[in-house]
This record gives sequence, C-alpha cells and structure tokens, in this order.
Amino acid sequence: MSTLFVFNAPFSGGYQVIEDAPLQPNEVRLRTLFSGISAGTELTYWRGTNPYLTRRWDADRRLFVDDAAPTFGYPVLNLGYEEVGEVIEVGSGVTDIPVGAHLFGTWGHRTHHVAPVDYVRPRLMPPGLDPLCGIFSHLGAIALNGVHDAAISLGDTVAIFGMGALGQIVTQMAKRSGAKVIAVDLLDSRLEMAQRSGADITLNAGEGSTAERIKALTNNMGADVCIEVSGSTLALNEAIRAAAYSARVVAMGFFQGEAKGLTLGAEFHHNRINLVCSQISGVSPEHSYRWTKLRLWQTAIRLQAEGVLDLRSLVTHRAPFEQAESLYRLIDERPNEVLLGVLEFGGA
Repeated sequence: MSTLFVFNAPFSGGYQVIEDAPLQPNEVRLRTLFSGISAGTELTYWRGTNPYLTRRWDADRRLFVDDAAPTFGYPVLNLGYEEVGEVIEVGSGVTDIPVGAHLFGTWGHRTHHVAPVDYVRPRLMPPGLDPLCGIFSHLGAIALNGVHDAAISLGDTVAIFGMGALGQIVTQMAKRSGAKVIAVDLLDSRLEMAQRSGADITLNAGEGSTAERIKALTNNMGADVCIEVSGSTLALNEAIRAAAYSARVVAMGFFQGEAKGLTLGAEFHHNRINLVCSQISGVSPEHSYRWTKLRLWQTAIRLQAEGVLDLRSLVTHRAPFEQAESLYRLIDERPNEVLLGVLEFGGA
C-alpha cells in the first residue's frame, strides 16, 4: 500500500491510499525517505492561483486557452517533485541495483513508489552523500539552468534578487562561476545566510533604492547580470533598473497574476535590457545539444558530493509526512520563517 498526500481544495490537504501493483521483472520498489516542498509551484496549487487550475494548457500550440475545462482540478494529485528514496525490493530481472540503495527523483509526496530500473540507474545517489541532499536534485537543477541562462562570465558583477532557497543556491553557483555577487532581499536573516553562501555584498531591499545602490557600487554602470528569483514583479522591475546597458536580466521566479509595478517604458526600453525567462521544462538552445534535464539533476547532486555546493543548511523545517498539511500552512502563512520545508517518512 502507498499513501499519497493531495490537495482536496485550496488550503486543504488530505491523503489517498493506493494499492500496490505487483512488481514486474524490470521494476524496483522504493520507500520514500524525504520529500521537499516547493514554496513556489506547489503553493500556487495550495492557494488556487496556478494557471492550470483556471485555464487549459494547449500543448500543441503552447497556449493557455479558455475554450474548455481547466487542465487540472481538485483534488490535485501531482504534488512533490524532489524526492529521495530507498530501494526495498527489486524485480526478478534486476541484478545491478541492491536493496538499500538510495536514489533521487520525482514521484510525489507518497510513502512508496514503483519505478522502472532504467529510471533508477541514472539517479542513484553517490556513495557517502547524505540522502537528504537528494531533495536538491530538482531545485538545484532549476538554479543551474538559471545560471546557464545568465551566461555569467568570469569577473562579472551579478545581482540576485530574492534569497529564498532557490536564490541561496543561485548565489552559491554564481559565486563559484567567478562572479562578484550582490544579494538582495527584504529579510536580514536571509541576507546573513547569503553571506555564508558566498555573497560579496548584501542589500536590504527595504532600505532605499536597490538599483541606485547597485549603480553606485559599480561606478554607475550597473550589474552585468541580474537574476530575479523571488517571483515578485516589483523585484523584477528593480532588477531591470539595476542592470547595465544592454545587460541580461534572468527571470526565474513564478510570477502570479498581473505584472503590477513593472514599468517597461522606463529603464527596460531605454537601456535595451535583454530579459530572459528561465524555466526548467527546457534548456537554452545553445546548450540543448549537451545539457538535458537529467544532466542538470545529476549535476546538482554531483556538485554537492564534490563539496562545490553546500545545501543541507538550507533546510530549516522538517515535519513527519503525517503532518504535511501543517507544514504547508506554515510555509503559506509565515513564509519569513521557512526557507525550505521537508517531509520525513518513517516506517518500512
């Protein structure tokens, strides 16, 4: 039996019990150890603001349209995309995956999962790496994709807006790419963590014009690259204002609703800003011959195993799987207290 956490309605969670299918010869049964909660995408389902809940996604035309029922409705079943599991059973045809092996992947907030062995092999955790690090396979991949989209050059000044969990990972990656990093947020506690992540300069966005301060720090030129990670259109507008002439601004945040406070007729127009959307469903065309989503996931894990990234400290809250709804409620109602929440699974 497997138990799955779902959203039954906005701001309301529950559980569904699913019968286990017989294990096929080429399959592996997993017990979930940890499952990370996305404070971006998943909260849009929790709050009912995700566009899939109100409009239909036409995959052929890549358009949200209003001519049919929404793509998703409640209960929302497809929650959770950063899981870590332990192999507890292998099919008769599986000879190279031992029971007890750990792997990362995406199978939702559920106690157990069955996966083909071809899915398991490239997602095995490196020996000796804390299994908790596996929850950063997807979040780390999102950050890495954004850093690739930013096209950071050695010696660049990079301003990162939003020091949530994703922004902290981007900060570490940008610093290790050879950039001088300016971290921007409204919370001093997150700015202090950004310093530990490698930020050279921290700016509290509530203390005057961030763009003007970044211009002053760069001899009035502006940042070579600005990366917006908070999902705030006000922050995106300030990132555009802070960028140098003809510089690149990468929008990584999942913006909800209309773009309030975004004034495209000002610095965006007059400074010829290159605005790039970074989203994990695809990589930039120039990288597509070499980089895939799987490689991004694998690299996020490998960089932790090699000590290039230190992400475990980003986990600020853990809760038993049985208390999932309480953790979502905490993240939603007191976001300033939670950087990253993780569900823990006990039992066999």
